Amino acid sequence: EVQLVESGGGLVQAGGSLRLTCAASGITFDDYAIGWFRQAPGKEREGVSCISSSDGSTYYADSVKGRFTSTRDNATGTVYLRMNSLTPEDTAVYYCAADLGWPAGYCLVDGYDYDYWGQGTQVTVSS
Repeated sequence: EVQLVESGGGLVQAGGSLRLTCAASGITFDDYAIGWFRQAPGKEREGVSCISSSDGSTYYADSVKGRFTSTRDNATGTVYLRMNSLTPEDTAVYYCAADLGWPAGYCLVDGYDYDYWGQGTQVTVSS
């Protein structure tokens, strides 16, 4: 059974930081690109970031570029999303997802339906 479990969400003041964790099991982790998505109330799901399976190359949406950093630990099947300089606009449920089949060193998020999804973790940024 494939499982993706997010953790690390919570309530933080504007300007603060959080680190989200995505723990994967049931897949050959090294083969999968891992994406981070978020959905705020009343808004469509937004692709935030992804990290490729092979060399850890990353992609970031313009809205988070320079503030968010994604890293992966293939030995433990874990991906992290470090979020700095948070603003109320970052408030959302954050999901990690795994997807197979990306070319080496490449991944995208928006418009792509990843294979497996976690249950999400709430991030709330107060002003």
